[in-house]
Amino acid sequence: MFGRRPICPAMSALSAEPVSILEPLRRNDLRPNLIGLSRAELKALLAEHGLEPFRAGQIWHWVYWHGVRQFAAMSTIARATRERLEELFVIERPQIAVEQRSVDGTRKWLLRLADGNEVECVNIPEADRGSVCVSSQVGCTLTCSFCHTGTQPLVRNLTPAEIVGQFMVARDSYGEWPTPIETTRMLSNIVMMGMGEPLYNLDNVAKALRIVMDDQGIALSKRRITLSTSGIVPLIPRVGSELDVNLAVSLHAVTDDVRDVLVPVNKKWPIATLLEVCAAYPGAKNSRRITFEYVMLKGVNDSDADARELVRLLKPIHAKVNLIPFNPWPGAPYECSSNNRIHRFAEIVNAGGLSAPVRTPRGRDILAACGQLKSESTRDRRTRVRDVEARAGL
Repeated sequence: MFGRRPICPAMSALSAEPVSILEPLRRNDLRPNLIGLSRAELKALLAEHGLEPFRAGQIWHWVYWHGVRQFAAMSTIARATRERLEELFVIERPQIAVEQRSVDGTRKWLLRLADGNEVECVNIPEADRGSVCVSSQVGCTLTCSFCHTGTQPLVRNLTPAEIVGQFMVARDSYGEWPTPIETTRMLSNIVMMGMGEPLYNLDNVAKALRIVMDDQGIALSKRRITLSTSGIVPLIPRVGSELDVNLAVSLHAVTDDVRDVLVPVNKKWPIATLLEVCAAYPGAKNSRRITFEYVMLKGVNDSDADARELVRLLKPIHAKVNLIPFNPWPGAPYECSSNNRIHRFAEIVNAGGLSAPVRTPRGRDILAACGQLKSESTRDRRTRVRDVEARAGL
């Protein structure tokens, strides 16, 4: 349909800053990890071991408000109880294997999990906020052709502990514990836009985000959380009813024949079906807008006609468009649209009544920009996409 193109020339200029390599995780500990449990699960686990259930509130506050990593630091709990907790449980985040810092201030962490698998997590700082880009899977269920993560087959879903733990690692790195009371934070937002398709792991993602939103802990508002999906249509209503966080949709094309190539899940749920469910999302009916992500690919989806069709498709929805200059990665089959073409595209969309800001690429020098995340974890041959879909109820 359209030709593959050579890697963007800017790729040759990419070079990472020196990295900090930390001691790799070695976990042979069989004690349960308290991170990732719901309040009810935490109470039940304590009661199972003969500890007063009211301790759950104390532990929750210490873990998610103060960010402590050792029971010994929980000074409001009696020493004997702290020692008993230490015997029974752990407070364990993913461990930083490699930390990289971009020249533009972006930080990327390669995180090692208890089973040795790895994922990447990124913080993108702005003057008044910081958005932590969190992964939901090791690898990805999908195979979007413009995305580096899509070249890594799915290894497995992340657990709630591994999802919320990414934000906690970021807090550790910035020294932002206890949870700030003031409105200005270095880490103020979460975007579920890292490795993986969040809706193929919705149960674990939802549990992790409920922990993040709990007002006795990390206490992020749902308005500071954005969940991005490539368009798993049957599960989008659940996001609205259970979480009601901001929704972002990876659209990237205005015709099914192009989107079938860029985002192959479109073959199951084409554009018309996707937009119908988006129009019914709670955020589309009030002051919040659904964000449609649109990566700019030279000669593929960036024509004036494409821009006009994008306006036609999205005008009935309370929406905005994020125009994303394509971020190159090794072996990428596409080129980024020129600056002139991107801004001409934006002019047409803005003139059509939709907000269409052009996203400034961040962290390209450390492969931390949108679509560049990937780890070296490999899939167990028993893992299949159809198994993940079955667990997601599809």
